[in-house]
Amino acid sequence: MPSHRHIIVAAAVATSLLVGPGLAVAAGTGTAAAPAHPAAGAVPAEPAKSLGDIASSAFGTVRSPAEASVRQQRKAAKAQRAAAATANNSLAVGVGVYGTSARSVQAITWVISDIAPLDLVVDWGDGTSDRFGGVGTGQGAYDHTYAALGHYTVTVTVTDANGETTANSLTVATAGTKFTPYGPTRLLDTRDGTGAPAGRVQPWAETRVKIAGNGGIPEGVTAVALNLTVVDPTGGAGHIIAYPGESTRPETSNVNYTPGQTVPNLAIVPVGTDGYVNLYNRGGAAVDLLADVAGYFTSSEAAGYTAVGPTRLVDTREGLGANRGQVAGWTSFPVQTTGRANIPAGVSAVALNVTVTDPQSDGHLTVYPGDRQAPSVSNLNFRRGQTIANSVIVPVDASGRIQVLNGAQGASDVIVDVVGYYGDGGSAYVPSDPVRLADTRNVEGGSISSQGYLYMGLGVDAPEFTGFVLNSTVTNTRTDGHLTVFPDPNSIDRYRDGTYAWPVKPNASTLNWKAGDTVPNLVQADPGVNGIIDFWNASGGDTDLVVDLFGFYMNR
Repeated sequence: MPSHRHIIVAAAVATSLLVGPGLAVAAGTGTAAAPAHPAAGAVPAEPAKSLGDIASSAFGTVRSPAEASVRQQRKAAKAQRAAAATANNSLAVGVGVYGTSARSVQAITWVISDIAPLDLVVDWGDGTSDRFGGVGTGQGAYDHTYAALGHYTVTVTVTDANGETTANSLTVATAGTKFTPYGPTRLLDTRDGTGAPAGRVQPWAETRVKIAGNGGIPEGVTAVALNLTVVDPTGGAGHIIAYPGESTRPETSNVNYTPGQTVPNLAIVPVGTDGYVNLYNRGGAAVDLLADVAGYFTSSEAAGYTAVGPTRLVDTREGLGANRGQVAGWTSFPVQTTGRANIPAGVSAVALNVTVTDPQSDGHLTVYPGDRQAPSVSNLNFRRGQTIANSVIVPVDASGRIQVLNGAQGASDVIVDVVGYYGDGGSAYVPSDPVRLADTRNVEGGSISSQGYLYMGLGVDAPEFTGFVLNSTVTNTRTDGHLTVFPDPNSIDRYRDGTYAWPVKPNASTLNWKAGDTVPNLVQADPGVNGIIDFWNASGGDTDLVVDLFGFYMNR
């Protein structure tokens, strides 16, 4: 049986080791138990990663110091106030509000007071409040969950036994955001000066894309879904890093390229407080860059996300969901999304993985709502004979249809897998600082073997995390193949005690490659009921895998 590796990123620990014949995971330890017989490929545990630590960058903090509190004296006659020897002149309160989940916060209060009984009221700004008692100077922590995403003014009022009162207020936004479809619309094209000065982005340089306030996109957006395309890089290989304006550039990657390659990749990127997303060209080639927007996220109730797959909707090679046979050049075909793969009527957008295979000429695919004309954007660019995939988020029309255009002279086969949808209810998205979760190149013997898989326990013991936005990149590929990402049917306890069952890979693909390629793709990964995500190497040789996290979905 091929070996598989695992990474557990849970509330307690994260480990990475190769599990094969004769090698088990010691239950409850998170480390490899000594095998009865030496097993090839065993690797040491990686440093622990706490899901709480990963999420912490997404949960912002707002503070208002005690100096900002507003004092109100009790209503009493001047003579009474003058005679009062117990006036609480130091009375003040500082407030900090921390996000703890998509819709939940914790208020921390710092009360300064003489030793006296106190009454503390937290008004959460949504029509509810909580009352607490206390005595003198001290700190308190109070939790609250909002019924809806949004911005709220939290006010803390402290009153002593003599009626002396002080209050402090601040405005907070829930960490969770929801999706509004937009476009697809081109925001950046360095070839013609759309959205930035015309001209190729030089090696080790960057350009910027204005998001907030651009066209119909409102101010205050927190994240954006962008299809990024690198066009005809000249020189060496490299990659593009997308990150929020006014932020420190991370070490993650969004689009990898090699000389002469035109390659797309979807990215869900936090938007900076200045309203921009930065695109940094980390490599030795000058490149043209395109950025097409598919939608944006705001701290308000809009469309939530529900995972449903991966499930195959279309395969023109078999006649599944479309006519059998290659799609002719410059023609489009409809795809019904609702009523299939548990997608209900009334959704606003679907999350897909779209693959072109065996194209007869260079070209591109454009995916767009079924009731519109094809826009002047691309979701997937390809060379003749290439098999390549890209993630797509696309609005649907009122009947739940989309269209797929083969923008090429020659015919192509097209495959469409659905991974989720945006609609009423659903989970809220929480963008986080990018973080690298796995890089098998950094672990001796860490490559994923042919028909083996890496499993990643991102949501173990954390059922409130319903999805993860990841960028998966394969490199050092030995043969042609594809990667499939799907929820693992085993619990973490079954891996630890050695009673796990070998998963059945679904008929879907996340990214495709030729031998020697380095290929990225965004994946909206479903952790399933066990909180574990599998990355399956469907090829005839070993491959390395890099996984970066950009955010997550939460149901509370």
